[in-house]
Amino acid sequence: MPPAAPHLGLTFASFSTLGLDTGVAAAGWATQLGYGSFWVAETTGTEAFSTLAAVGAAEPGLDLGTGVLAVQLRTPALAAMGAATLQSLHPERDVLLGVGVSSPAVVGRWHGAPYGDRPLARMREYLTLVRECLSGEKVTFEGDFYQVKGFRLAVRLAERRPKLVLGALNPGMLRLAGELADGVLLNYLPASHVAWSVEQVRAGGDATVYAYVHVGVTDPEANRAYARRDLFSYAVVDSYATSFERAGFADEVAEIRARHSAGDRDGAVAAVSDRMCDAIDVLGDAAHVHATVKAYADAGVDVPVVMPMPWGPDRMAVVRATMEAVAGAG
Repeated sequence: MPPAAPHLGLTFASFSTLGLDTGVAAAGWATQLGYGSFWVAETTGTEAFSTLAAVGAAEPGLDLGTGVLAVQLRTPALAAMGAATLQSLHPERDVLLGVGVSSPAVVGRWHGAPYGDRPLARMREYLTLVRECLSGEKVTFEGDFYQVKGFRLAVRLAERRPKLVLGALNPGMLRLAGELADGVLLNYLPASHVAWSVEQVRAGGDATVYAYVHVGVTDPEANRAYARRDLFSYAVVDSYATSFERAGFADEVAEIRARHSAGDRDGAVAAVSDRMCDAIDVLGDAAHVHATVKAYADAGVDVPVVMPMPWGPDRMAVVRATMEAVAGAG
């Protein structure tokens, strides 16, 4: 087993629609291949903490991470309670409580909650309050967004406590992750943009750098249309658009958003270039996939979290092949 494998993670985010049983199966493969952590997203599919509880019961040797929970949908106290519950079930593993500001579509359109403003100020309060709640001490907090009086976490924990991870794209949030979180989770960026992102994090502090790395052992020509649709859906979100522009895809973003604003969805999807697809949703043979993940690590990612792109006739075969390629077992 390659020595780097324990420093790899796997996320269920890209194939969770295939069913929870596939996530548990992939977690088993992760254990066999020496991966160190299993991550879940949370939008409209499986709920994060119950999914991780099921995975942790099946594969107790994996760290468990959320990537990410929308802060508008859980109070800081409730997020601390969920993470502490997982930690009490797995006292010898790391629970990685990943949070982020998500997007107006997820929070407002799909969940019917206010998206809110001043995201940096809100996140500063959220991280501060979650950490206080996890301390086990009585917490009274008076902020612009959250007011708590006399909260005390009633989950008994040993010395190990959940770690805070902030999903971040742009300078302010990256620096905040370095300052207040234990880790930062990067996403939807090419390897060439990692060094700049890490520099912003380090301006705030020494948080561990995790990154979702989008790779698939599959035919790039036959499946690039999936990558176009995937990247289009993020390029129309302001925070991701800004990040894509900074990473070198300003022309693509401008055309995507102009066509989308004009009601031309097909044209907007077509405006996602091959260059953009091949830099962010990386498809190819096992050697190419392995080299891609290594490039993220070489650029400054401490823990690459593999996001298998399950595009092909047998989706779970692609997931397995991708995991094996990254771990050097393919």
